[in-house]
Amino acid sequence: MIKGILKGSPPSAKEGSSRRLLLYQNFIPLCESGELQAEVAADIIGLLMLETYNLSGPSLAQLASLFVDAIKAGKMGSGKSLELFPTVLTALGACEALSYGKGELSGEEYKKQLINSLCSSRWDPQCVIHLTTMFRDVPLSQEELQFLVEKVLRMFIKLDLQEIPPLVYQLLLLTAKGCKKQVLDGIVSYFNEQDLRQKEEQKDGESMDLEIQSIPQDQLRHVEGTTILHIVFAVRLDHELGREFLKSLKTQGDLCPFSIALLLSVARIQRYEEQVFDLLKGAITKSFRDDLLSQGSKFLQDLLPQRCSVAQMILNTVKNSVFGWDHVIQGLVQLGFILMDTFGPKAGPFGKTIEGAAATAKSPTQQSCRLGGQVLLESFKMHEPIRGEILEQVLNRLVTKTSSPVTHFIDLLSDIVVSAPMILLESSSKMTETFDHLSYLPLATVQGLLKAVQPLLKVSMSMKDALILVLRKAMFSSQLDGRKSAVTGFLLLLTNFRVLGSLATSQASQGISLSQVQVDVHSRYNSAANEAFCLEILSSLRRCLGQQADVRLMLYEGFHNVLLRNSQLSSSIMQTLLSQLRRYYEPDQDLLPPVKLEPCITAQGDQVFLQEPLAHLLSCIVHCLLWLRSKRQSGRRDADESDDEESDGSEEEGGYQAELQAILESMTKRMVKSELEDFELDKSAEFSTGSSVGVKNSIYAVLVMGVYEVLIEYNFIKADYSKSSFENLLDLFNCYHKLAEILKEKSGKVRSSTKGPRSLLSIGFVSTLLTTLLRDSSQSREEALAVLRSSGEFLRYSVTVALQKIQQLEETGHADGPDGQSADKTFRYLCDMTSVLMWRYTNIPGAVEDAGRKEKRSSLSLLCLEGLLRIFNACLQRYPDRVAQLLSAIDAVTMEDNPEPEDSDVTAKTFFYIRQFQRALLTQLNGGEDNFNSKEAQLLVSILSVLSRQLQPSSPQFVQMITWTVKICKETSFEDVAFTKGLLSLLFTLHVLYKSPVGLLLELCQDIHSQLGDIDQDVEVEKQSHFAVITMKTASHITPLILSQVGRVLDEVDWLIAKKKSQLGFDKPNFGEATQTGQQDSVEKAVTLQLGTLLTALNELVQTALLPGMATDTLLRELSRTYTILTTLVKYYIQLCTGQQGVLPARFEKLVKLSGSHLTPQCYSFITYVQSGELASIGGAEDKKKKKKCEATASAKLMRESKAIPNLIFSIEQYEKFLITLSKKSKVNLMQYMKLSTSRDFRINPASLDAALQEQGDSQQVGAVLNWPYSL
Repeated sequence: MIKGILKGSPPSAKEGSSRRLLLYQNFIPLCESGELQAEVAADIIGLLMLETYNLSGPSLAQLASLFVDAIKAGKMGSGKSLELFPTVLTALGACEALSYGKGELSGEEYKKQLINSLCSSRWDPQCVIHLTTMFRDVPLSQEELQFLVEKVLRMFIKLDLQEIPPLVYQLLLLTAKGCKKQVLDGIVSYFNEQDLRQKEEQKDGESMDLEIQSIPQDQLRHVEGTTILHIVFAVRLDHELGREFLKSLKTQGDLCPFSIALLLSVARIQRYEEQVFDLLKGAITKSFRDDLLSQGSKFLQDLLPQRCSVAQMILNTVKNSVFGWDHVIQGLVQLGFILMDTFGPKAGPFGKTIEGAAATAKSPTQQSCRLGGQVLLESFKMHEPIRGEILEQVLNRLVTKTSSPVTHFIDLLSDIVVSAPMILLESSSKMTETFDHLSYLPLATVQGLLKAVQPLLKVSMSMKDALILVLRKAMFSSQLDGRKSAVTGFLLLLTNFRVLGSLATSQASQGISLSQVQVDVHSRYNSAANEAFCLEILSSLRRCLGQQADVRLMLYEGFHNVLLRNSQLSSSIMQTLLSQLRRYYEPDQDLLPPVKLEPCITAQGDQVFLQEPLAHLLSCIVHCLLWLRSKRQSGRRDADESDDEESDGSEEEGGYQAELQAILESMTKRMVKSELEDFELDKSAEFSTGSSVGVKNSIYAVLVMGVYEVLIEYNFIKADYSKSSFENLLDLFNCYHKLAEILKEKSGKVRSSTKGPRSLLSIGFVSTLLTTLLRDSSQSREEALAVLRSSGEFLRYSVTVALQKIQQLEETGHADGPDGQSADKTFRYLCDMTSVLMWRYTNIPGAVEDAGRKEKRSSLSLLCLEGLLRIFNACLQRYPDRVAQLLSAIDAVTMEDNPEPEDSDVTAKTFFYIRQFQRALLTQLNGGEDNFNSKEAQLLVSILSVLSRQLQPSSPQFVQMITWTVKICKETSFEDVAFTKGLLSLLFTLHVLYKSPVGLLLELCQDIHSQLGDIDQDVEVEKQSHFAVITMKTASHITPLILSQVGRVLDEVDWLIAKKKSQLGFDKPNFGEATQTGQQDSVEKAVTLQLGTLLTALNELVQTALLPGMATDTLLRELSRTYTILTTLVKYYIQLCTGQQGVLPARFEKLVKLSGSHLTPQCYSFITYVQSGELASIGGAEDKKKKKKCEATASAKLMRESKAIPNLIFSIEQYEKFLITLSKKSKVNLMQYMKLSTSRDFRINPASLDAALQEQGDSQQVGAVLNWPYSL
């Protein structure tokens, strides 16, 4: 019928044309109504489409208006007839002229008017997708496309969530015409807003205990997942879209959880993989760096709002990936490993790890590495399919990365084992494969790996058996590390497989065991097998007693732990140790010395090595013996239910215990009687490391000292506060001390205790000893303790060893001896030592103790103070979350003397002790210069700076601390350089957390200028003193410290300008309006003010007569940097002026004036001063040798300056060059403040030239006179 009507209505005839139009007008609503079958409607639309080009111009215009009106009225619900609209618009664009209103328009113009009208009208949400689909077929200009995309993106919020993915799909198809960046940015920002809204609703819901959800979370995540798939599919087909997406993210730099998920999905496309991960790595480290910068500066915190960190967004993406985001998971795993590989700890010199503990990750690289581990761990927990891959990659890295530390991968493996032990059992084959490589891996890796997988060994017999096989092979490895690995593994097994009847874990908890799947194997069924298994391992370990000293040492250090966990093995272990000791013990009571040192060493060629660490063997025996004794004593208290079997066991125990005690008693007596000559170690002995005799004697000395120390510990604990035993103990110490003094003397220079042989006293004993010696005031023990206290050397020794143990704890995280591996126990000992040292320092003043002593070395009081400083540092390094607990432990004892209200607040607790140290420092300062102890004052300042880090910057205590520090700096005038540096460092550390330090820097620079005088000697500098600490002596030494703070302020300013520049691209401020209303942007204003004050401060320093050297070099560098940053600011304003005319802020003009008229001329004078100062220092050297030395120093200096001075001049000239550009752009003459540079001119100073020529003539004459006899 339609075909018939069309055939009978020729378009050339007027009636035919109107009939055709009528046909279109009736059939379009009919197709849209849905009354026709879909196929019929499609056929009709197809037929009408073919005939559209035959319609006349006015008919097309009417038809187009019909469509536009229908869309505005929302009658295009099904969108079937919209397929016809593009054809109508295309035909309309081809018309030459159409009447519009009173005039005429071309078809193209008419089409533009229609599109504009359509995009400006309100759209029914139902037809948005149909309209977007329809516009794909409409030829559009770039402006029209942009207008349309904006309209569609605005419609997103009006649509139902489920309609977003199909609309995104259509929009992406539309990007083939252009506007790629706009579409992608719009989609990302829409989902970012939805995420934020959902988060807010969740937060409100939690706070009000209500469920407020306009958007269900799972629905939103599924929609996001589908959208990401659409975008990735589009990027695969259109690489321009991918490039635009990455470019947009690089320039804006702002990521959100949705864009991160999208990036990780795009990373699956090979050509983008590297770019995506580089972008993410850069964003993560930049985010951590920015956080670090703003955390350390109150100025930045006040200026910029807190933003969500990229790390948190990535972890949110991991959580969101649980909603079926399979396409994101692979990218997450890859990202996790890339972060751990790139930012993991690196091997430093001599194989030491550079990075510190992961628990206290501070630097951006450490935090990035930890983030990688968190991503992998969370992914492992959430997604079953990737678990195998993660585990395999972690194990591969443990095996292959032998040259670099793998502690971060071991930590990750340990966390994986804790989170999913049963899942790992399914991958036991991978674990056993890794065990095969054990003997080839570094010892630290083996120890970490075995500790990590230890819970699995308790539940998997096959894994345990595989490990034992590997360890047995390793026992006979040709590599020393392989054998040490075997010992480590066997000791770990012995520690964790308990025999029936051994103490429960709670009684002997050790740090070596991670409290994981605690499957105890002491059921009756397998206890016999377990005992046999343990005894078999012990017999394997006995073979090690014939191996190198390192292997034996590991064994001795591990036996005590085994005994604690497996007390049933005590008989075997003690018998083994006894038989080993008998080899080196002299049984004849009349012979001295009681130990044979000869078998303890071995020689290869002309080299001598230690074969048996005798002192460690003895230490192991003593600790095991003391533990068994304490166990027996506690056993006696509840010995009611003992039966015959047990009494038999105890008889056997008593046998070897009695023998060992007799040996130790005999050794004590004979070691006291022994002279150094008995060990071939008298004062005439040689100890040089260059000869084999010297090495042998050194080894002997260390062994003998170790034996003395072990006997001191044994006798002290056994003595039970008897006077005679303590007298014996003091005799032992005197022998030890005599030998230690000879070693010190022979080494050529006095070495501190930390550099000598490490003390063999256990950290628990050191803690007990300190408490007893310095604190114990019970009447019953007073007489016995007076014996030990009478020896000042013994008191010093005990505190010095404590310092050594604390330092070891800080550096390695553990200490020697039993309990040294357990973090909880070592922390408890730290607490005990802190309270003792604190009590000793505060209750017995150093002045009292030092009276009448003129020795150069540190007093006991000073050693206590040093101990406190090291403890606070160790606590912050190893137990950052337990500082309050440490301070409470001091409370427990100190509060008896100073009742203070209970307050769990860390700030209040810390401040209580800060006040004590403040009082101590004030006592020092008020005592006058004669009684001033510089070392003590420095230690007090260091302790104050460590403790002040625990104060909240917003607390009143912090304000008091900073006020007090400023007051001290203003009123103290001791000419002590080290103390002044420490005090000013503390002031700067506090000040940056309180407000910007530029004002403070200005005052300090003025003081330095007034103290050191002007570079022009004729100028009289105004005498002003803000801070009394700055004197003639200290001023030049603290200049580098002040310049380092200047550098820090410049870093902040540079960072702020970079942030402002990055924002210029996508949210241009209305520069003209802002400056005309007089309201400058807050960041711009802050930057200008900071730079203004800084320029004034530098202006003071540049005029100061600084001594040539480090201070002048640093000043030249900082000046150069200042001009570079001024140039960056000028470039920012050039960018701002481009495309929008505006007035420059008045503050900025003032800054330019300040730099041009004040600082720049002074810089040129300073350059002349530095150069002339160098020549003077050479010319002034009288002595020939001195002159040569001066010339060498000067040439090195010249090399440094050859860069510093030209760099500064170049920076100034660059700054002026860009100022000219800005002057042209802003129509403001900024160059009026600049003066012409003379530093590039060729200058001749006639006076200097005459003097130099005169000197040269004199020296030639002298040379001629001296040389003339030889010239004949």
